[in-house]
Amino acid sequence: MSEGPRGLDISLPATPENVAVVRHAVAGLAEIVGMDEIGIADLKTVITEACMNVVVHAYPDDPGPLVVEAQPEDDVLAVVVSDFGGGIRPRADLERPSLRLGLSLIAALSQSFEIAGGLDRGTRITMRIAISGDRQDSGEAHAALPEKPEATRLTVGAEPLGPVLARVVGALAARRDVTVDRLSDAVLLTDAISADAPAGFKDGRVQIDLSDEEEGIGLRIGPMESGAAERLREGLDLPEVGNLESLADELRVEQNGNGEYLLVRFSAEPA
Repeated sequence: MSEGPRGLDISLPATPENVAVVRHAVAGLAEIVGMDEIGIADLKTVITEACMNVVVHAYPDDPGPLVVEAQPEDDVLAVVVSDFGGGIRPRADLERPSLRLGLSLIAALSQSFEIAGGLDRGTRITMRIAISGDRQDSGEAHAALPEKPEATRLTVGAEPLGPVLARVVGALAARRDVTVDRLSDAVLLTDAISADAPAGFKDGRVQIDLSDEEEGIGLRIGPMESGAAERLREGLDLPEVGNLESLADELRVEQNGNGEYLLVRFSAEPA
């Protein structure tokens, strides 16, 4: 088993369509750590409920940031869902587009459940789902309000990167009616990127921004140390199958004061 970081951090706008992105990403991590099918089903339910509460209640005007952290802890997967707005109201609302069962459902399906925050101070919900076996702890104050995300931002360890990225790309592709062929190209290329990307990050955690565009899907990987993004690009030229770079509509390396970035874009239809 890998000794590197295995957790997942997601930051994205709190919109209804992004709930599915979070659900897929965290489920991918759960599979990697060995969560059984019952646990994954419970996990998807509590993720949906917690995130939809943020979407509906946290921000009265424009969508603010939804931040989700997931980390294996011994025999449980700890998931923290945070907002920085009006706070999650601990009650069911029959008119809201969620599972309509409120925080009591999260508590029932979690081995432990904690909620901290308050009105106009944001809310932090911590849930722990058993990885296997029986299905059955303090809040913290929020840090400063983060920059409002314009894209889905993932920070994930090397081990779960491939499954998590494939699930999230699939969820984004479904929004834009990306063809099956283009989705297959995207998954093949992202699998190859997942295999080599951790080497470009000193702590083994890969940072990826995924943009949901009218024309398709965009990925931005970085910042990486000098030369890492170009090495990642060169690694896509495989003798047995050819250069996988050709599967993308655009693939290039950019550099700024923070480091190097690999930018990849897939259109809904082949170029």
